[in-house]
Amino acid sequence: MTVRGEAGRVGEDVRSDLYVLVTINKTGGRKVDVSSKVGAYYGESIDQVTARVLDAFGVEHAQVELDDKGALPFVIAARIETALRRAGVENKSDARPERSVGLTAATERERLRRSRLYLPGNQPKLFINAGLHHPDAVILDLEDSVHADEKDAARIIVRNALRCVDFHDAERMVRINQLPLGLEDLDVVVPESPHLILIPKTEHADQVRRVRERVLEIQEQAGIDRPVWLMPIIESALGVEHAFEIATAVDAVVALTIGLEDYTADIGVVKTPEGRESLHARLRVVNAAKAAGIQAIDSVYGDVGDVEGLRVWAANSRSMGFEGMGCIHPRQIEPIHQAFAPSQPELEKALKVVAAFEDAEAKGLGVVSLGTKMIDAPVVKRALRLVDQAKRAGLIPENGGSDG
Repeated sequence: MTVRGEAGRVGEDVRSDLYVLVTINKTGGRKVDVSSKVGAYYGESIDQVTARVLDAFGVEHAQVELDDKGALPFVIAARIETALRRAGVENKSDARPERSVGLTAATERERLRRSRLYLPGNQPKLFINAGLHHPDAVILDLEDSVHADEKDAARIIVRNALRCVDFHDAERMVRINQLPLGLEDLDVVVPESPHLILIPKTEHADQVRRVRERVLEIQEQAGIDRPVWLMPIIESALGVEHAFEIATAVDAVVALTIGLEDYTADIGVVKTPEGRESLHARLRVVNAAKAAGIQAIDSVYGDVGDVEGLRVWAANSRSMGFEGMGCIHPRQIEPIHQAFAPSQPELEKALKVVAAFEDAEAKGLGVVSLGTKMIDAPVVKRALRLVDQAKRAGLIPENGGSDG
């Protein structure tokens, strides 16, 4: 009796991916049949990846058919592993590809998160050049953008990508599935040290605590001490009502964001470009985040072709107190960065306030004045934060000076 498993994609429109069909036999050894448009150049590499994954699963007798459309080794390995698992084969040893990228992107609580580029977890073709567009973060998505039948495949692709894809300076985020399935996602991705986990459909603080507990358990087992931040996504009326409790559930929460497609569906209204129907919810999320001392991040703007509408939305988001938003296409990144940048008059005023504050501190004065005006502490705090953000965005030098 033979068993089969298949994975991947087939068709003329497929690129940087492949289709795999594995037939497990009782005898006959291994037979690998590769059809590849780059076989003349990378056929040996494909064979090596195939042999390594089969070895990890202890498969001695199998026929492997590969229809390759230029997939990179980490994708080939993921597709073969998925096919083997779907055939009911359990791995005997570690099937993960060797790590080829370091954990180079800096991450911290106050990191710039103006733009977060969503990448569907089962479409590796979108991963390869994502970092070249310079988003503040990439989101490897295991939830809404992945069909239910492909959750297992996406999980392995994302795991391998975290080991092998250079996202440059982008913070590496993973959006897990809604709990309890999301806890299984954590078992696979947390050992690869993503910088941040997005928790969808969050309605109660207990959901956040469950994720945090599982993350810590996995890290302890793997001997990992790098921080993994959390960003709950508010996507329902109940979530909005519990926003502050969610934001303060655990210390690892660094930002709170909102998903407007699900929120508007939950309250029974149509999502509009103006966003009047979600204004209350967005303001509640901002207020909860600020009260908790964390970042407030807005939803995505769904019309990729409407750049001017995006600019207006992002500018309004910043004026409401949001510090960034999601994006679903690389062309949205630059308009978002521009919209969340301080204007020149804002920056000049902030620099003057900061200079006055530093001068007062140097003189041991308890009062900050700018010309004949006294500067209140909240104004100083806001100016310090704005200057710090401008430095992180490269708008002014790190020494705090101005180009004039």
